[in-house]
Amino acid sequence: MRGVVFDGKRVEVVDDLAVRDPGPGEVLVAVSAAGLCHSDLSVVDGTIPFPVPVVLGHEGAGVVEAVGAQVTHVAPGDHVALSTLANCGTCADCDRGRPTMCRRAIGRPGRPFTRGDRAIHQFASNSAFAERTVVKAVQAVRIPKDVPLSSAALIGCGVLTGVGAVLNRARVDRGDSVVVIGTGGIGLNVLQGARLAGALRIVAVDANPAKEEVARRFGATDFLTSAQGVRDLLPTGADHVFECVGRVDLVREAIDLLDRHGQAVLLGMPRADAEASFVVSSLFLDKSVLGCRYGSSRPQHDIPLYAALYRQGRLLLDELVSATYPVEDFEKARSDAEAGRVARAVLTF
Repeated sequence: MRGVVFDGKRVEVVDDLAVRDPGPGEVLVAVSAAGLCHSDLSVVDGTIPFPVPVVLGHEGAGVVEAVGAQVTHVAPGDHVALSTLANCGTCADCDRGRPTMCRRAIGRPGRPFTRGDRAIHQFASNSAFAERTVVKAVQAVRIPKDVPLSSAALIGCGVLTGVGAVLNRARVDRGDSVVVIGTGGIGLNVLQGARLAGALRIVAVDANPAKEEVARRFGATDFLTSAQGVRDLLPTGADHVFECVGRVDLVREAIDLLDRHGQAVLLGMPRADAEASFVVSSLFLDKSVLGCRYGSSRPQHDIPLYAALYRQGRLLLDELVSATYPVEDFEKARSDAEAGRVARAVLTF
C-alpha cells in the first residue's frame, strides 16, 4: 500500500508499505484524507525529534475496515476521525478527564508498519499518511457519515488543538478580548474557538495581509500585520493572547500584550531546546503563561461535539481545506504549505 515515509534524510511516497492486523483493543482504518500539519513538517526539519524511518501524518479520517477483540464502540463501515491520543483510559490523569496528560500517550512510538523486512515507526500513534493504519480503539471516534471525510480529517489535530485551547485550556468567557498571533491552521481554529466562546474583541495578527479575509471569516473582528498595533485597539492589553507560530520573540510579545489577569497560551512549536525570556515582574498582576498540549482535549467527547457544531453551521471545516492533493503529490502539498500558499493542505487516497 501507499504511504509517506521519512527516513531521516528525505521524504518518499512509497507503494510497498504493509501494516499488521489490529490486535485486541485496536482498529484498522482505511484512511480517506489527512491534513498536512506543521508538526509533520517539523519532524522533517528536525524541530520535533522522532525515530526513523517513520510514516508521517497525524490528522486524518477514514472508514473502519476491521476491529480487534474487545472493541465495541466502532464497527467496520463506520466513519471515524482519528486522534493522536493513545491514552490508557485507566491512569489517574485519564480518570480525571485529562487524557492529554496520560503518560502512555506521550513518547511511546510503536512500529505497526513494515517495508520488506524492516519495521517502520508510527508518528504520533497515528500515521495518517498511509492508505491504512492501526490505532488504539480510543483514537477512533465515530462521526456522522454526512460529514465529508476531507473536512473531518482536520478535526483530529487543528480543530482539537485550536478550538480546544480556547474552550478547554484558556476557558475564554463571553465579552473577553482575544489576540491570536499567527493565522495558519491552528490560529484559524483559535479564532473560531474565540467566536464560539463569545469573545467580544478578537484580534488576528499575521505578517501576511492576504490572510485578512479568511481570518475575518473565522471570527476575527480586527486584523493587524504587526503586534505593535494591538495596544491601539486594546489600550490596557488583552485577556488572552495565543501564540500560534512557535517563535520565542513572539512568545515575549504575547506576554507583553496581556492585560491584568491575562493569560498567554503557547501553541506554536519551537525547537525542543528553545528558550524564551520575559520580564518576571510583568507577571505579578496575576498574569499567566500556559502551555497547552493538543487543546487539553478529550477526543471522544470533543470530536462529536465539533462534528455537531459543523452540521449546525457554527464550526467551519470545509473552509479550512485550502487544497486537496493525491498522496502522490506530497511534495507539491509540502511546498505549498511551507510557502504559506495554503492554510491546510489535505492529502487524499
